[in-house]
Amino acid sequence: MGEILLEIATDVPVGHGVPAQLGISGDALNVAASAAAAGARVGLLSVLSDDELGQAIAARVGELGISTELLKFRPGQQGMYLVHCDPQGQREFSYARRGSVGSTLSPDDVDPAVFSAAGAVVAGGIACAISSTSRAAVLKAAGLSPRFVFDPNFRPRLTSVEAATADLAELAPQAFLVTPSFPGETGALLSCASAEEAVGKLRQLGAMNVAVTCGAEGIQLGSAAASLWVEAIPAPAVVDQTGAGDAFVGTMTARMVLGDTLTTAARYGAAAASLVVGGKGGTGFVPTFEQTRAHSIVDNHRLDGLRNEIHHG
Repeated sequence: MGEILLEIATDVPVGHGVPAQLGISGDALNVAASAAAAGARVGLLSVLSDDELGQAIAARVGELGISTELLKFRPGQQGMYLVHCDPQGQREFSYARRGSVGSTLSPDDVDPAVFSAAGAVVAGGIACAISSTSRAAVLKAAGLSPRFVFDPNFRPRLTSVEAATADLAELAPQAFLVTPSFPGETGALLSCASAEEAVGKLRQLGAMNVAVTCGAEGIQLGSAAASLWVEAIPAPAVVDQTGAGDAFVGTMTARMVLGDTLTTAARYGAAAASLVVGGKGGTGFVPTFEQTRAHSIVDNHRLDGLRNEIHHG
């Protein structure tokens, strides 16, 4: 559940007449697309504009293998963002989403029958930040879901540290899985100096499982059974890192719902994330589960080879 955004991307500094590519993205859509690709049956609760643009976005949702039955259509402006380069060539994001139709999501949109029966419900800090009604919808969903997944996804331009920290503290006790990033989110919201410390704090808050993503290094996992480290999987190609974290969350959640262990699901999530960055835009490339599994297996073989070289060296 969350907001779907129109994405306008250009590889050059923004200006009149520069070439740009139109896409459909947003954390909720990226997560849902990856979960569907990983083999889960997925629906996406989001509010779209009741015009041609909203219908075009809905068509893209369907193309990604996601059910459109939960989509709502209302009068209003579709949220969007521009991805461009600053004068030094670094990627910059400029958002136009204040008062968007997506932010009108409310508890009335959360169907108890659907959300209590779902294998998992995924929501993020962005959905909590865009409006008070959207935040209330997330809280209602968390209370209904027997397997609630929360990605803090802290965005300083959308909300304050204090508000995001309060959201995490309220939702972690209801969460089956929490997926913060280190060092950014765990430092800002939990004041943690290490991923292991973040796992401990979130477990103390009541989260059943924790996956702290540490960028190109790997993932620190924690559960009642154990705390362990999962190595990251190198990306074959890096074109655009947009949506990599969302791919991890969607893939890991789907695989856990389908019966994989926490560790195996995290491994598949890492593999999907490392493949997604080879495409442009949040849903520019969504790997199939066959591709994700093959990438995970190949990398496991590579690591086994390195370990053997080290052992015999």
